[in-house]
Amino acid sequence: MTVLIIGGSGFLGAELVRQARASGHTTVATYATKPGNSSPSAWYPLDLRDAVSVGAVLTEVRPQTVLNVSSGKADWAVTAEGPVRLAMAAARLGTRLVHVSSDAVFSGVGVHYDESSLPDPITPYGAAKAAAETGILAVNPGAAVARTSLIIGHGRSVHEEIVHALAAGTREGALFTDDIRCPVHVSDLAAALLELAAADASGVHHLAGSDAVSRHELGVLIAERDGLDASRLPTGLRADSAHPGPLDVRLDSRATQRILRTTLRGARQFCTVPV
Repeated sequence: MTVLIIGGSGFLGAELVRQARASGHTTVATYATKPGNSSPSAWYPLDLRDAVSVGAVLTEVRPQTVLNVSSGKADWAVTAEGPVRLAMAAARLGTRLVHVSSDAVFSGVGVHYDESSLPDPITPYGAAKAAAETGILAVNPGAAVARTSLIIGHGRSVHEEIVHALAAGTREGALFTDDIRCPVHVSDLAAALLELAAADASGVHHLAGSDAVSRHELGVLIAERDGLDASRLPTGLRADSAHPGPLDVRLDSRATQRILRTTLRGARQFCTVPV
């Protein structure tokens, strides 16, 4: 099977490339600015803002499955509109699509969110991700949308790098004690996404870890795992900061977990294992 990974140069994309190749799939990946360090069968430059380019890549590669793990942050043209262009192109070719979304589509007012919860974003990024979800499922009802949370693993995630820098005193800032998420390990997430693709599951799915922890608690777990001095990690409140966003968002992944072989471990479990 040929698998096309949109955003293969990113953290999650690289792990998907590794696992897809290990499973024997022909694996092709795209990049926005430059190829990553992983080794797919081929790299293609791709601008999700360009419908012609999107269609041309899919037509040339002819994948059976497309996994979209690209990140355009709050850029509406990339994050909201780009995935819909991709979904339309995939639908025309009869190609399976799995799109990765985010817990940022929720405000945090409800705290606990399962797959039936309606998005109510409060940030531009969350609004863009929510718009992409709606557009994708409107033009390609057979697609799967997989919401996830903070992605951790192998010491290379943004959060892990921040923890190391804060512990070393080479970065200013704080880890919020009131900002709660359900972190997931990148290896678990990639395996679950490939399972969803193979299972031909459609609609909305949640792929987050089983533990709800604050960013500070997660930082302490990472520090203890990596032999750092956790007491050096500064704390703060997001509610008092200049960083707007939801505070307590806990994705309930139990419904999706029941159809997976892959276990979505919680942070307290995967952070006890050395990277």
